[in-house]
Amino acid sequence: MEHYKFFQNRECEYFPCHKTDNPEDFNCLFCYCPLYCLGDKCGGNFKYTESGVKSCVDCLRPHIRENYSEITGQLGDVMKLIEKNKSDNL
Repeated sequence: MEHYKFFQNRECEYFPCHKTDNPEDFNCLFCYCPLYCLGDKCGGNFKYTESGVKSCVDCLRPHIRENYSEITGQLGDVMKLIEKNKSDNL
């Protein structure tokens, strides 16, 4: 069944927080994308604003029900980045 891979909060005042043709399949589990910190290596549909801020307003990757394994599969890259940042700050 794997129900842990999908969560939806229709009571959220921002639901859905991205434009979608399939709100019934909109996954809120990764409300804040755990891959944001990977910058241009996140694999999502992002762009940088004129001021250089990464904007994910057009990205649905973490909100697609079937992408759970893809997202969690990249968490090792996030952990490597965390370790690198820790060692850089010593």
